[in-house]
Amino acid sequence: MYKAPIKKEVKEEILNKVKEGKDTVPAIAKMYGISSEAIYYWLRQGVGGVTSQVLDNNRLRKENEALKKIVAELLLDQKMGKKSKYGQ
Repeated sequence: MYKAPIKKEVKEEILNKVKEGKDTVPAIAKMYGISSEAIYYWLRQGVGGVTSQVLDNNRLRKENEALKKIVAELLLDQKMGKKSKYGQ
């Protein structure tokens, strides 16, 4: 099955969404009807270490959000005098 090449403007829009970290690469790929491998390939074609920095930054941002959620649950449990589901 042949797919027409993606326009440069659309490619740049996709890469900007990835760099902003507002969504995951697979979600963005699904939104645009392309494979996530294509996006990772475009990122690798970019400037040297920028790709790994972008992906690391996105991963760390999501990890930070998850940790904040855990801390908030622990503080709420502590205020309510409950035993934590995290073993404390």
